[in-house]
Amino acid sequence: MNVRTMMLGAAVVALTASAAQAEGPTLKLGHVGDPGSLYEATAGKFAECVNATGKATVENYGSSQLGSDEEMLQKLKLGQISFSIPSSIMSSVSPTFGVFEMPYLIKSRDHMKKVRDDMRSTFVDAADAKGYHILGFWENGFRNITNNVRPITVPADLDGIKLRTPKGTWRVKMFQSYGANPTPMSFSEVFTALKTGVIDGQENPLAQIYSGKFQEVQKYLSMTGHVYSPAYLATSTRNWESWDEEVQTAVQDCATQASDFAYETSAQMDDDLIEKIKEAGVEVNEADKDAFIQASKSIYEQFGQEVEGGQKLIDDIQALAKGS
Repeated sequence: MNVRTMMLGAAVVALTASAAQAEGPTLKLGHVGDPGSLYEATAGKFAECVNATGKATVENYGSSQLGSDEEMLQKLKLGQISFSIPSSIMSSVSPTFGVFEMPYLIKSRDHMKKVRDDMRSTFVDAADAKGYHILGFWENGFRNITNNVRPITVPADLDGIKLRTPKGTWRVKMFQSYGANPTPMSFSEVFTALKTGVIDGQENPLAQIYSGKFQEVQKYLSMTGHVYSPAYLATSTRNWESWDEEVQTAVQDCATQASDFAYETSAQMDDDLIEKIKEAGVEVNEADKDAFIQASKSIYEQFGQEVEGGQKLIDDIQALAKGS
């Protein structure tokens, strides 16, 4: 299945989802993904599944229509929307989620599946303590760097580059340690900031890079794969507790089913999109990942010391990499 097929499939799913009717509540899902993104495809799959149960109707609103990740988290708390798909921003909700900001911690999607299955309660409990409820472990993806200054092969190549990052403490610290000038910014603002030169570059999975059209305003793509970012289907504990058991069951079952779909679709997108980005005129290079891993030791040490239970989190996740 190629990218075009997935995009068309997502569009059909979105139409099906919006057309479906149910006797239960209408649940709004907001996300920052643009048309053709992994977020759109996964949200469409989830909506199709829930709507087919007849227990509720899920309506999807992408492209930051319902606000930035930060704004949507607030709207969840207020009960103004039912779901959002936060990713890196969860590290600002609870320090526990900051473990996914550790570079090269997640080795593969099979590794992430083990983390999802074996350590689910660790992250669900951390979110519940802050008033959020995690329903599904979806995917943002393995992140790579684009910029307009130079190819990035080793950390020193980032020296002085103004790089957009999500609003997560540890991502900022990581890129500062590499010598970059990280600039936290909402995803919806990135294209314009790149086009106008406010920032030099950004880092995202290929699906977000391509659907965000960053290939139109960037010269270089460096395959660093520096962080794997989960995405989460999140609601608030307030919302969750307000739904009857049948709605809860439908939502939870469909969120779980959408997880494997996200992993499989993202892997296919990674295979397809690298060529699409090259065709757009972007120069692509492989980074020296060993050099980045060596430069990342201080971040691991700092996280282990500053976050309660941080070293155990790292150790537990690393232990699950065996055989992945």
